[in-house]
Amino acid sequence: MTVPRELEAKILRCHHVEKWPVGTIARQLGVHHDTVERVLAQSGLPAIKQVRSSMIDEYRPFIEATLKKYPDLTASRLHDMVCERGYTGGPDHFRHVLARIRPRKPAEAYLRLRTLPGEQAQVDWGHFGKLVVGRARRRLMAFVMVLSFSRKIFLKFFLGSKMGRFLRAHVEAFEYFGAVARVHLYDNLKSAVLERIGDAIRFHPTFLDLAKHYRFEPRPVAKGRGNEKGRVERGILYVRSSFWPARTFDDLDDLNAQARVWCDTKSAQRPCPEDRTMTVQQAYELERPSLLALPDNPFPAHDRVEVSVGKTPYVRFDLNDYSVPHTLVRRELVVVADEATVRILDGNKVVATHPRSWDKGEQVEIPEHIEALVQYKRHARTHRGLDRLTRAVPAASDLMVQLAQRGENLGSCTAALLRLLDRYGREAIAEAVAEAIEKQSPHPNSVRHVIERNAKAEDVAPAVPVALPDDPRVRDLVVHPHQLTTYDQIKQEDDDEKD
Repeated sequence: MTVPRELEAKILRCHHVEKWPVGTIARQLGVHHDTVERVLAQSGLPAIKQVRSSMIDEYRPFIEATLKKYPDLTASRLHDMVCERGYTGGPDHFRHVLARIRPRKPAEAYLRLRTLPGEQAQVDWGHFGKLVVGRARRRLMAFVMVLSFSRKIFLKFFLGSKMGRFLRAHVEAFEYFGAVARVHLYDNLKSAVLERIGDAIRFHPTFLDLAKHYRFEPRPVAKGRGNEKGRVERGILYVRSSFWPARTFDDLDDLNAQARVWCDTKSAQRPCPEDRTMTVQQAYELERPSLLALPDNPFPAHDRVEVSVGKTPYVRFDLNDYSVPHTLVRRELVVVADEATVRILDGNKVVATHPRSWDKGEQVEIPEHIEALVQYKRHARTHRGLDRLTRAVPAASDLMVQLAQRGENLGSCTAALLRLLDRYGREAIAEAVAEAIEKQSPHPNSVRHVIERNAKAEDVAPAVPVALPDDPRVRDLVVHPHQLTTYDQIKQEDDDEKD
């Protein structure tokens, strides 16, 4: 920035005539001290720098020698070393000074890499914050695959980046492209590389099965060499700048539907970086014949986890519990899950199939599993009754808390509310429970009064049970009549004693 001539004259006059130091000139004229120093230097004066002594000066030779020998030594460790030699300064100031002393790595130049059509694809995950699903906060991850020649992008979002989703993302990317590149570049992801020591690489066996199925070569880049897969890195940046900002969506399916449209339109219609005379889609059409054909069947992509069944007939998988037959408690089972379904296997036999829940703390049940357990263990009926009540009417849990605070018998209250549920239905009892809680009158009688009042206001005849409950203890109950002569004998004995 050019300094105005008038300001330059004022600075020179203050320095030569008034003998002001640089700081005073800068403060009085309202300019930065670097501006004052630059004007004085341009006028032929030597640069004026005020050198202040520092506690670290006497340790500087030791620090420079140590950094020359160990250039990656951390500031905290180096601070401990100089403290052992008498340094009394704090770690923050030391870290600030060390940043100026530490030698800089020389800038590295990179070659522009070019690939043949169909030769290479690059793969990576991008993190896009958290997505709330019920009570769960799950990581929203974007799987991005870029064909290196045409720069065609496949984008899909997943709730996490575990092995099953990693495999599923590949299968869907291959189906989207309709073909497979010969070589795929990866970061050192745990889903792809289990262990790496130098050039010795141990791949994940399931990932190798995927590569064998689609006949591509997996190739991890060197550690710390993200430039080797710069196309997918830039692809993720392009997603962040072009697709993601101000994006609104209803759920994950809606987000992925929008991502598919973006891949087919804006992303595909942008100029191809290798040849800006054609679009990415046109370059992809040229590349398509050079790609490998898909196999006849897709790879079975799913999560596979060994689980233990505890005392209760549930297995824990991905933050939720899934029911199994009660005969399998204390057993080791296997969970096989995809994006929509959770299957539980005992050996090769499927013992339960559930819809997958992405919530947290859910109990996903098959009614037959619980009914079988109830028939097997009668004392589980009370717990199941309360569970049935709270599932039908979630507000009933707050009502039960208030009943417990008042010292009421929770068992009898649960039974009474279940009778009302069976007689009047879920909607009627939910409305009545909400009113009872609001009026601080937590009791089954209050709930029943509200239901009957509402029915009367709507001119609806009260519901009357027409059959006994389907309970063998009631259905098979036999009442034996008693002889009353015993009571006559007792009365006669009392009269004789009075006489």
